[in-house]
Amino acid sequence: VQLVESGGGPVQVGGSLRLSCAVSGVKLDDFAIGWFRQVPGKAREGIACHDTSEEKIEYGNAVRGRFVISTDNTKNTVHLDMRSMKPEDTAVYYCAAAPSGTYCLSYWVIENWGQGTQVTVSS
Repeated sequence: VQLVESGGGPVQVGGSLRLSCAVSGVKLDDFAIGWFRQVPGKAREGIACHDTSEEKIEYGNAVRGRFVISTDNTKNTVHLDMRSMKPEDTAVYYCAAAPSGTYCLSYWVIENWGQGTQVTVSS
């Protein structure tokens, strides 16, 4: 299983950014693909995930209403569209894969991780 993130970088407060996760080596029907983020000294936090087989999308409280996760099955890619960004959104963002049918915002069910991409929100 390979998960490769792209799209990170600097963004201004209130701005928007799209992250993408290219998925290979697995069928998207078998896995829920999601996004976690981590800042130094804190636990990795699940923020959004999409289980296409279960037709279920989950969002963490910190991003609900601002971030949108979507899956492009033709390209085996999962996107995270982030808007109304805040300084506290600054983190390393990781793409993650969990077995379909699990609670995919939980760190403990994740079986595969991407390498991470830095997002920095500043004024």
